Amino acid sequence: MSSKLVAYFLASGVTKAVAERLAKIIDADVFEIKPVVPYSRADLDWTNQQSRSSIEMRDINTRPEIAETISNMEDYDIVWIGFPIWWYVAPTIIYTFLESYDFSGKTIIPFATSGGSGMGKTTEILQSICPNATIKNGKMFNHVSEQEMKDWAYRILR
Repeated sequence: MSSKLVAYFLASGVTKAVAERLAKIIDADVFEIKPVVPYSRADLDWTNQQSRSSIEMRDINTRPEIAETISNMEDYDIVWIGFPIWWYVAPTIIYTFLESYDFSGKTIIPFATSGGSGMGKTTEILQSICPNATIKNGKMFNHVSEQEMKDWAYRILR
């Protein structure tokens, strides 16, 4: 087992591919953050103000339930958390994940995928949820080569 974990939430599959590449590069365990109720295509329609994702993102206190937990979170020192960017921040299921464990003394490194938006205030929000963790500045991984990913991963751990 590694002392590093790559945990990720996916909507379309892009984030999963990035998470798997990153885990291989840094020799980390992998965990998929799965909602109890999976998101349908209609749920993810950000152009529809009544879609599930739109409703969740309008209410910062929404916490979608997660289907599985990690029994040995205390074994990880560094947790990389991946997700698609929704409305310039992490989806609220990421907040559910972070609030489910004690991240005191751990390092959290966010990474994201997006069709066009940046990470916005993601780092600040994650720090407010995990005040006793070290939150590193995240990175967008849209069409990034393996070498670029490797260079960033090693640089951020210094």
